[in-house]
Amino acid sequence: MNEPTPAPVRTGVPLTDDEAATEARRIIADAYRPAPDVPTSYRDTSPLPAYGDTPPVAQQGTPPMSQRAVDTGRLMLTAGLSTVPPGLIAIGVLIASRDADPTVIGMICAAPAALAVPILALARLFTRVAEAAPDEHHHHYNGPVWQENTTTHTHGLIARTRNEHHG
Repeated sequence: MNEPTPAPVRTGVPLTDDEAATEARRIIADAYRPAPDVPTSYRDTSPLPAYGDTPPVAQQGTPPMSQRAVDTGRLMLTAGLSTVPPGLIAIGVLIASRDADPTVIGMICAAPAALAVPILALARLFTRVAEAAPDEHHHHYNGPVWQENTTTHTHGLIARTRNEHHG
C-alpha cells in the first residue's frame, strides 16, 4: 500500500519554483491516494435475548411520565401556543400605528397568562370535586330482595370479633 510522502521541513524561507512544483505534486498525489481499509462502522448481528434482568433505561427526549402528566403537559403547550398569534397581531397593529408603548405591549403579552391562571385553577378545582364525589351505583332487582349490612368490631391484643347484623 502506498504511504503518504512526508512533507519537507519548513524553515520560513520561501520555496523556489521547482520546490513549489514538487510540493504541489506531492500534495496532489497524497489527495488521490486510496484510503486505507479501516472499518468505520460495525453491525452486531448476534441475536438479542428475548428477556433479561437489566432494568429499562430512559431514552433521550421526553422522560417517562404517567398518562395524566403527558396530557397535562400537552394541554399547557397547546394553551401557551394559542396565545402567540393574538399577541403578535396586537403588537403588529401597535407598531404599524406608531403607538407601540412598551407598557401596553407588556400588558398585551401578560393578559393571556392572567386569564389562564384562574381558568386552570377552576379546572383543577372541578377535577378534585369530581374525584372526591362518591361513585353512583344503580341496582335493579327483579323479585324479592333482602339487604344486609354487617358492622365488624375487633378489639384487644388477642382479637375478639363481634359482628352485628342490621336488617
